[in-house]
Amino acid sequence: MVATVTNKCNLGRLRTLFSYQMFHVKHIRKSTCLFVYILVLMSQSLADDQDDLEDFLKREYSLVKPYRGLGFSSSSQWDLMGTAMVTPDQVRLTPDLQSRQGAVWSRIPCYLRDWELKVDFKIHGQGKKNLNGDGLAIWLTKERMQIGPVFGNMNQFTGLGIFVDTYPNDNKNHDNRQPGTQRAFPFISVMLGNGTLTYDHDRDGRSTELGGCMATVRNTIYDTFLLVRYFKNRLTLMINVDGKREWKECADISGLRLPVGYFFGASSATGDLTDNHDIISMKLYQLTVETTPEEEEEEDVTIPRVDDMTQFRVEVEEEGMSGVQLFFTLLFSALGLGVLAVVGLMVYSRWKENKRKRFY
Repeated sequence: MVATVTNKCNLGRLRTLFSYQMFHVKHIRKSTCLFVYILVLMSQSLADDQDDLEDFLKREYSLVKPYRGLGFSSSSQWDLMGTAMVTPDQVRLTPDLQSRQGAVWSRIPCYLRDWELKVDFKIHGQGKKNLNGDGLAIWLTKERMQIGPVFGNMNQFTGLGIFVDTYPNDNKNHDNRQPGTQRAFPFISVMLGNGTLTYDHDRDGRSTELGGCMATVRNTIYDTFLLVRYFKNRLTLMINVDGKREWKECADISGLRLPVGYFFGASSATGDLTDNHDIISMKLYQLTVETTPEEEEEEDVTIPRVDDMTQFRVEVEEEGMSGVQLFFTLLFSALGLGVLAVVGLMVYSRWKENKRKRFY
């Protein structure tokens, strides 16, 4: 009798335990299904956002992987120049060798008035710090496919140039004489050319610089990005170079006016000092802008300009004369004064003699 009661009690406990476990399993299943459902909704939302972003990507102006037919096919929208070459992972503008120049240029002129350009690039090499060079440049200019001294492109260009300068040419003759103006390198700067302005390579372009910042972009373990936004005649330059996926402002220039119909490009050059200069991608996005009637009636810009150029003027101290130059300057000045004195005495003597003859 006792055994029977005990068995009934054990059976009841087993039923209770089994029911609890079944409830617990069902609860876990419901929670898991709810969690999976939420993840699916989130992924769809992210995909929709990505689709919206991709809708504004202007592929005809963008350079992205895979680089099929780049520079060789008639269907390609970009041209290669100089030492630039295509690899599966990047477009290498210049290798880590001396005296190289290379560039990649869009074949299609850009007629967007408001846009955003995201550049993924890489600069790396065997040289030690400040023993490497020279850097690379991102362009939006009237001219294209012109080799020259400005990071592999022509000087006196017409349009926008953004320079990633890795070698301090100016330190020895400018920074050391003006405390407080020392500049760390690499340095990223902005210049607007009108076809007559000259980029002064020996001064690192300071006299025509509109803005810039220091950025550690060489031999980094992170991806390095530039973001150029042109929105309602305002140019903003931002960088992301430290792996934190955060954009930091580098330059902000208001009243900058660019014509349409210019070409995007990237170029690089090496001299005695070298580096690999790579472009991984250049993605151009169209920005949607609501304009006022006054803005729509503005005249088209034909020559790049900044409304108030004086606010960006950088004073560059002219290099003083050396001791030898000063000596010869004083010497020739003294000789010149001596010659003038002798000529003056001769003229005076002849005048006195003529006067005396007239008297007699």
